[in-house]
Amino acid sequence: MENGSVVTSFILKAYTELEDHRYVYFTGFLLSFILMILTNIILIIVIYIETSLHEPMYFFVCNLAVNGIYGTISLLPSVLGNLMSQTYEISLAACLLQIFCIHTYAAVEFTTLAVMGYDRYVAICHPLHYHQLMSHRKVCIFIAFSWICPWTVFGLYFMLTAQRTFCDRIIEKVYCPNFAVVKLSCFDTSFQSKVGFVVTVLLMVPHLLMILFSYAQILRICLSASKESQAKAIQTCTPHLLAVINYAVGCFFEIISSRFNMSHVPYKARIFLSLYFLIFPPLLNPVIYGISIQAIRVQIFKLFITCKNKLFTL
Repeated sequence: MENGSVVTSFILKAYTELEDHRYVYFTGFLLSFILMILTNIILIIVIYIETSLHEPMYFFVCNLAVNGIYGTISLLPSVLGNLMSQTYEISLAACLLQIFCIHTYAAVEFTTLAVMGYDRYVAICHPLHYHQLMSHRKVCIFIAFSWICPWTVFGLYFMLTAQRTFCDRIIEKVYCPNFAVVKLSCFDTSFQSKVGFVVTVLLMVPHLLMILFSYAQILRICLSASKESQAKAIQTCTPHLLAVINYAVGCFFEIISSRFNMSHVPYKARIFLSLYFLIFPPLLNPVIYGISIQAIRVQIFKLFITCKNKLFTL
């Protein structure tokens, strides 16, 4: 073991499993990075410039896209750089920054999805009072809350990690997760593990309950509604449900791979499963909302047609 004061960088050992086809993986991650940034920016631009989309639901979709860009930038540039590196080394400062960014991205994503679930509940169960319950001021408060709450709660917990010294530098991942880094500490981590459990509960359980409550109420209303109203409710909720399921699958993979013995699963499969919640939500959310919501789809087509016409007139 190295002395704790000496460890100023970590080795991301998982990259050794990707060496044989590093250029293939680099190309795949680079294309994913470009697609994530491009699709999320297009979604943000369309919602910003089209006044008919200045509604609570679309502002929340825009917030989801901004967080997708934040999460993408937190991870993929580092992955691309390490794939072309021979050392797979990351400094302590860069590792801690990545921990904070990736974990706050995950928390903001879940908080935003919970707020969007509440928005769908109000739209379907209280349509006559929708604009009163989801006023512009309240939407701004919800969006601010979706960032401030995760940053504050995880930030306070993150201070425990930032103050630690480390006696080992091997991380069995392609990025720095908090749990893996804490295990490398020179001292007992049982207290921090308990605090981490409390933080996880605070960042997940209320949001999960909000989503479950919202859809329980929506289901109750739909069961007594007409077929036309049921179809409209399904159409309204489908994009959000797909986004929630997509993100929940990714989180499930990450929790299982981090907390339990996954030695029976091929190593490369474990690597990609651990990246699911960081790659697929930012990649698929713009597609889900861009295709499923007609108002957004129409405006995206208009944007492309306008750009195409301008190019031909040059």
